[in-house]
Amino acid sequence: MPSRPGLLECIERYFAVAPQPDARIQVAGALDVPIADPAWPYPARPRRGGERVTADDVRAAIALQRAAGLPAALEWIPECSPEVAVAVRAAGLTVEELPLLVADDDPVDVVLPAGVRLFLVGADDPELPHYQHVAALAFAHPGGADDVLEVPPEQSAEALRRTAVLRERIAEGRTVMMVAMEHGKPVAVGSHQPVDVEGAEVSEVVGVATLPRLRGRGLGAGLASALTAHARESADLVFLAAGDDDVARVYERIGFAWIATTAVAELPEG
Repeated sequence: MPSRPGLLECIERYFAVAPQPDARIQVAGALDVPIADPAWPYPARPRRGGERVTADDVRAAIALQRAAGLPAALEWIPECSPEVAVAVRAAGLTVEELPLLVADDDPVDVVLPAGVRLFLVGADDPELPHYQHVAALAFAHPGGADDVLEVPPEQSAEALRRTAVLRERIAEGRTVMMVAMEHGKPVAVGSHQPVDVEGAEVSEVVGVATLPRLRGRGLGAGLASALTAHARESADLVFLAAGDDDVARVYERIGFAWIATTAVAELPEG
């Protein structure tokens, strides 16, 4: 495995390459702003090897995103671009720092609870909207909830578009999605997203989510472990951003190493 600086540089290259197949990259000072389908948006990021990011750069990036109907969002690795946080706060955005982890060379196998089975999701799976709904419920109720509706409602035009884009990505191999099933129903979902980075495959584990009423049973850890094992079949590097320090410690127990942070900046609501 590369050294820590090498890992961060590899992850930076991943984020620079990932939007290229379906986004045009516009420039806002020292920021690259991917302009893509709003159903699958990408955040603005500091340009590799570019100048220092300023508050004016951030405002210009937000203007480009708004004009394209995209959310105002930036992401970066503070250890690589420590000045960005000052610029984004000066532009009125809030900043959240999340643990950044990479998979060790010797992963830890995790046993799922009895009765739970994992399946790879195909592009033509008719239940794909249901799996997306599981993820939406999980992220909407991070603290847990017992009374949320687990049956997906009728999809809006926006939701239909998101499902169509996800089907395309699965068919192209750009998203690998897994679902955990119990008693014939989806209870947890997650994905990894492989990208060819200068001849080496790198993949990010994303969107690992468990229904609120089923948390604490090891479903998320087991799913993340399975996704990592699948990604490592072809990827030279697998990484993820954890939701908080407690989640990061769970990932450390299944074979990830906490190496840095990733920062996310968005406009505050209201």
